[in-house]
Amino acid sequence: MKKMFFALGLSGALLGGSVAWAESTATVPLTEETVVSTADSSASTTLSTATPEPIAPITAPVEEQAKLDTGDTAWILISTALVLLMTIPGLALFYGGMVRKKNVLSTMAHSLAAAAVVSLVWVMIGYSLAFSGGNSFIGNLDKIMLSGITTQALSGTIPEILFVIFQMTFAIITVAILSGSIAERMKFSAFIAFISIWVVVVYAPITHWVWSGAGWLFHDGALDFAGGTVVHINAGIAGLVAAYMLGSRIGLGKESMAPHNLTLTVVGASLIWVGWFGFNGGSALGANGSAAYALIVTQVAAAAATLSWLLTERIVRGKASVLGAASGAVAGLVVITPAAGYVTVGGALAMGLIGGVVCFWGITTLKRLLKADDSLDAFGLHGVGGIVGAILTAFFASDFIMGEKAPENVFTQLWIQIEGVLATIVYSGVLTFVIIKVVDVVIGIRVPSDDERMGLDLSQHGERIE
Repeated sequence: MKKMFFALGLSGALLGGSVAWAESTATVPLTEETVVSTADSSASTTLSTATPEPIAPITAPVEEQAKLDTGDTAWILISTALVLLMTIPGLALFYGGMVRKKNVLSTMAHSLAAAAVVSLVWVMIGYSLAFSGGNSFIGNLDKIMLSGITTQALSGTIPEILFVIFQMTFAIITVAILSGSIAERMKFSAFIAFISIWVVVVYAPITHWVWSGAGWLFHDGALDFAGGTVVHINAGIAGLVAAYMLGSRIGLGKESMAPHNLTLTVVGASLIWVGWFGFNGGSALGANGSAAYALIVTQVAAAAATLSWLLTERIVRGKASVLGAASGAVAGLVVITPAAGYVTVGGALAMGLIGGVVCFWGITTLKRLLKADDSLDAFGLHGVGGIVGAILTAFFASDFIMGEKAPENVFTQLWIQIEGVLATIVYSGVLTFVIIKVVDVVIGIRVPSDDERMGLDLSQHGERIE
């Protein structure tokens, strides 16, 4: 818990403009896979003195050198494209179909803007803060503007520059996911300002905690294979806080806010499902058995959650909807994400069945209890699904898949997972509140009432769909 308070201390330092960078004399590995064991230099060479034979020269131990693997590189190239596909066009269509007709373009613009803004912020400073040395809580500025990353530099068996853009697509979709909570009422200019700061102040540090070799959650042994904590809990909590601060849409509960075109939503969900193979499979950072197993458990969990959601909806509402099927599939994909490289097919099946039911509860009962206008259920699907997935990972992580790296004690691992969940909730929630408050003071975050009634397509972008 002490580390969670350190996280809050970091938030003040970041917003105050001063960060205490830890001194380091060695470059910290980017990921667990890049950690290279150094040969034991303390081993002694026994020299024979019984005979006057010449003594052979003593040479220093040779470190194992990482080598580029073209197969791994090809797979991560493909995975990078698949993850970007999840945002544009996948999430843009998924969200765009669920809003009212007068707000379709503005909602889709959030995903498009996320791809543009985050790409630039990531290469300028985001990647360096997330993955270049530093201390347990934040990286340093050694790789600002990707300084020092050559075409020959490796991250494991792939070029580091490829790892940069692969991780960039994760940052992009995180921002796009949280935009679902603020749809139909946030100023476009405020959204651009908010996400530009949020990627640096919130996303990069949490990424560093979990996935950098120097991060405190990484060292504690937190399991997050592909972003349950970094992406989904982070985005869900930020979206929930933003929804509270923006307030409810005009007419909520009094006017019809039914989706204008569920065809777009189903197409978007389908693209997200396909793209998730790159999201989870690519997180193995190689074309190997771990990647293949991540694909099968991803498919199983998504299928199981789709069916459990539909069954629950049938029991509760009397009918199983197409929107429910699409939402259930996304719920299953979210829940399996932190566990994709750690669980068996049986574990994935169980996690998917549980995830579909819990996320249905998240967008219905829990949403009513929270009284937040989470427009497109970013928190109900991604926040709740990410929390459930992170916790269930402790129970379903299997030594059949992980071998010697499997947790020795379920309850010890459960606490580590909960620690990561709580730290992310607190840090993301507090920092998101502060960032939005600053943006609100400077430029305002919500469109005027007349502009909202007119529709954001016309009021914010001067366009409309006829």
